[in-house]
Amino acid sequence: MIHLRSPLEIELIRKSALLVGEAIAEAGKMLKLGVTTMQVDARLEQFILDNGALPSFKNYQNSYPFASCISVNDAVVHGFPTNAVLKEGDIVSVDAGAFMNGYHGDSAYTFIIGTTTEEVKKLLRITKESLYKGIEKAVHGNRVGDVAYAIQQYTEKENGYGVVRELVGHGIGRKLHEEPQVPNYGRRGNGPKLKEGTVIAIEPMINLGVKEVYHAEDGWTILTQDGKPSAHYEHTVCVKRGKADILSSFTAIEAAEKANANLDASYY
Repeated sequence: MIHLRSPLEIELIRKSALLVGEAIAEAGKMLKLGVTTMQVDARLEQFILDNGALPSFKNYQNSYPFASCISVNDAVVHGFPTNAVLKEGDIVSVDAGAFMNGYHGDSAYTFIIGTTTEEVKKLLRITKESLYKGIEKAVHGNRVGDVAYAIQQYTEKENGYGVVRELVGHGIGRKLHEEPQVPNYGRRGNGPKLKEGTVIAIEPMINLGVKEVYHAEDGWTILTQDGKPSAHYEHTVCVKRGKADILSSFTAIEAAEKANANLDASYY
């Protein structure tokens, strides 16, 4: 069932989504050589708790043990935080959710530790831009396939990247994952019709190389089949007439990214 949210519900989802952005910004402030993703996860979790919310990912399906998914280099999504230290050139995707006032928010952002190649920088830039290409199509009267096509066309057709098929965006509200599913590939005019008040998480997961992925031994982390890097950006978005309403925000994240001398924000 696809839910149509009331104005009050949309504002409550916005509060949760904005908190996620602030939590990811806190993670961004910590990122540097020698830090572990376990330390980053602990800080992000505490920030969400300190702001009166619960981390949506913690104990998801009674099995996910962390507050965030932190995916490094060839880890696409669902990366387990670990005690391995971050190194020069690592690209780090931080994906998190917050549950507050009965509603979830969800967002993700990819960072560069130190310096990396122009090829990897371009992957991040194109992936981030593709998110907004998809959001432009998240308007009343369009279909999910219009969002999916816009992302695939920009990333795969125009830039030759691998668009992951096994993982998709989703509806969000009282549950973290609701209908409809929102793939990053598809045909224009296909899929469920988008109606004003539908809230979805749009999240391009784009690989530098092939689209194929596999599960790591932890049962959660998704890795690229060829070992090449992957990038991931996500916004919580409300479908509107004329122009979508982005309920989450990258403003605090980008400010933290630019202020942290250990990160490279020159890719966009």
